[in-house]
Amino acid sequence: MMSESESERDVVCEQDDLELGFGNQMNEEDDGFKDRLQLGEGTSSSSDVPVLDRDSHSKRPKVHQSIAPDCDSSLLSAQESMRFSLIDKDFDRMHESSGDYGCPVSDDEEDREVRMDLTDDLLHMVFSFLDHVNLSRAAKVCRQWRVASSHEDFWRFLNFENRNISPRQFEDMCHRYPNATQVNINGSPAIHTLVMHAISSLRNLEFLTLGKGQLGETFFQALTDCSMLRSLIVTDAILGNGIQEIPIYHDSLRHIQIVKCRVVRISVRCPQLQTLSLKRSSMAHAVLNCPLLYDLDIASCHKLLDAAIRSAVTSCPLLESLDMSNCSCVSDETLREISSSCGNLHVLNASYCPNISLESVRLTMLTVLKLHSCEGITSASIAAIQHSYMLEVLELDNCSLLTSVFLDLPRLQNIRLVHCRKFVELSLRSAVLSSLKVSNCPSLQRINIVSNSLQKLVLQKQESLTSLELQCPGLQEVDLTDCESLTNSICEVFSDGSGCPMLKSLILENCESLTAVEFSSKSINSLSFAGCRAITSIELTCPDLQQVSLDGCDHLERAIFSPVGLRSLNLGICPKLNTLNIEAPSMVLLELKGCGVISEAFINCPLLTSLDASFCSQLKDDCLSATTASCPLIESLILMSCPSVGSDGLLSLRRLPNLTSLDLSYTFLTNLQPVFDSCSQLKVLKLQACKYLTDSSLEPLYKDGALPTLRELDLSYGSLCQASIEELLACCTHLTHVSLNGCVHMHDLNWSFSVDHVYPSSMASKPHQRLLQNLNCVGCPNIKKVLIPSVSGFSNLSSLNMSLSAYLREVDVACFNLCFLNLSNCSSLEILKLDCPRLTSLFLQSCNIGEEAVESAISECNMLETLDVRFCQKIIPTSMGRLRAACPSLKRIFS
Repeated sequence: MMSESESERDVVCEQDDLELGFGNQMNEEDDGFKDRLQLGEGTSSSSDVPVLDRDSHSKRPKVHQSIAPDCDSSLLSAQESMRFSLIDKDFDRMHESSGDYGCPVSDDEEDREVRMDLTDDLLHMVFSFLDHVNLSRAAKVCRQWRVASSHEDFWRFLNFENRNISPRQFEDMCHRYPNATQVNINGSPAIHTLVMHAISSLRNLEFLTLGKGQLGETFFQALTDCSMLRSLIVTDAILGNGIQEIPIYHDSLRHIQIVKCRVVRISVRCPQLQTLSLKRSSMAHAVLNCPLLYDLDIASCHKLLDAAIRSAVTSCPLLESLDMSNCSCVSDETLREISSSCGNLHVLNASYCPNISLESVRLTMLTVLKLHSCEGITSASIAAIQHSYMLEVLELDNCSLLTSVFLDLPRLQNIRLVHCRKFVELSLRSAVLSSLKVSNCPSLQRINIVSNSLQKLVLQKQESLTSLELQCPGLQEVDLTDCESLTNSICEVFSDGSGCPMLKSLILENCESLTAVEFSSKSINSLSFAGCRAITSIELTCPDLQQVSLDGCDHLERAIFSPVGLRSLNLGICPKLNTLNIEAPSMVLLELKGCGVISEAFINCPLLTSLDASFCSQLKDDCLSATTASCPLIESLILMSCPSVGSDGLLSLRRLPNLTSLDLSYTFLTNLQPVFDSCSQLKVLKLQACKYLTDSSLEPLYKDGALPTLRELDLSYGSLCQASIEELLACCTHLTHVSLNGCVHMHDLNWSFSVDHVYPSSMASKPHQRLLQNLNCVGCPNIKKVLIPSVSGFSNLSSLNMSLSAYLREVDVACFNLCFLNLSNCSSLEILKLDCPRLTSLFLQSCNIGEEAVESAISECNMLETLDVRFCQKIIPTSMGRLRAACPSLKRIFS
């Protein structure tokens, strides 16, 4: 008799032969896996492996970490040259009855072991969350993990889908786990041989899945031996030899799927069968003897003739669900037979069955009916469907001959009508109707819906729709986008007193027949008329309205919003608007930019803080005065290109104590005194292109101390002289941002002037208080020199932009805090001197400056990171090294 150790060795060696045949590819992911899991270095075959020993008095189960020194060297070599995984490339040694990594551990190694605080019950619970691949990897850690991971509880389901497993290996697995209840060998080679092993070895088999191969008749005959089998799934297989009938006889089967299989004839006799699917299989005849069958799927069985379908279906008296879509031979006669034989039929899918019309068919118990692309369905068919008083779901997509639908079904919840080309009229009455999809029905003209449950209605792209009647007290959202034929009467359908008292959102985008919209609703909070280009008048009385879109309403001339709950409104896309009336207690932002012909505007928005009336060329003083009186909280006012605004209008700004930003650019103002008198808290003043302002117009700023809180001043494209600009920059020490873009009378930017010469005597002692941070002099054609010495007092200057100054020749700047300097397109620039230790960005694009001048300038800029010298003809690409050497902090050079 062999000893226990010898017996274990024989089993291990035999198992290694099986494993080596199953796969010999290395898994790179596993190369460090064992080392990460093992305690110590137990993977070596050497007998002098150091082993950790902690807590020698622990009572927890022991985890052995060593390999027996008497293991066969050839076996160990094989173990070290490959990785084993049950599912995929390798077959792990986890199924050995004893031994560690395929070798038994002798008794004299008891003191060479590592203990872990893991009980068997805890391991069992942890391993229950692992799949087969990870269970196989866990088995490599130690003896305790090997035993725990091979527990049959984890191997009830033998899943070899799309795995290259041999019959011998599969047979061994079946012998190891005879209590397995599920097997999946779909896509495995030799499925007939494998499944015969499964049937003969696994007496508790309940679920069997296979496919992608050929199954002989003996398999179906042997099925009777699997008395516990409950589910059989066969996919994409050849059944039999292609000429004989395939019998499936079983007393316990509950579910069968024969999908996409090639077979001539099939016979099913299963007294307990409940669901059967023969979808996309190519049989010409099917015999069913399944008295308890309630779900049958024969979709896309193109070879099944009408008589065969009739015979198969009528033999199942308890049938509740039938899918025979794409069975082109089905006729109304078959449906009549089915209706009389299958009194419990609730679900019927007869889509893509061109020969049915349902005109003489009565399916009274139906709850779901799908008739996609049924060419025989007409309005007469709908009269027959009316008898299905239990119907809940009806789908009629692509029924090309259907012209009208009149249904009064108390339980109808869902209906679909998509791409019905000749469909003209829809009338539905159902208290529980909750979903309606009607789309791309180009001939649809009339819709009448009565429902207490409908909450959302989408009727997009109904180009011929002219009449809509709704009695839907629960309706909240309606989308009528691209319903081009809807007229102004649609507003009455959704106004107060109509059949939609709970409506919250209405979308009427691209409804090009709307011209005058008058809408009154206490419930609506969102409206969209985007793309309604024909609308000329809109009147909304919606106290809860929060959002309205008028994008593309190019011809709107009259707009009344009184009252509305809007917080913001943009009418800048209505260039023809001339009359505006807004009463919005909550509005804070109003944009009228581009309403060039607006002449009458009544704006009653007590919380308004921002008003943009740019390019409102007809806006006059009386309108501005009325607005300032009714909107006293305005903080930002933009009157750019409003030439009709004069002194009287500007004087009314004194009613705005919070006004901090004022834009009067491109106006014809000649006197700014009303602004100085009315806007004491002003922080931002923009006067771009105010060409009628003279040098004396700004004298109160730098002589009288007007607007003491002013921080930003924009005088771009103005007509101020050099002296006025110098006095402004010298005296207005509180300014932080100044823009002098395009000032043609500005010749030099020379800040080396004498403080005593510029300042009044009372201010001569305060040059250090200048707060200027940002100066823009873009496109000043007559500037030839920029000189900013360190003693000028502009120590806070951080950004200087002199780009597009074509005659600028010399720049000498010494500013401690300057970070950004732009001299791009200064084609005459020759001299550049910089003493700016904090400069980070320097732009010299398209300048005619020489390489040596740039190198000298940046040498003192120790924080410079970005240098742009693109299109500088005197700086060649090979000079980049010299520039980097001159300024080591450079990170980016654009050349």
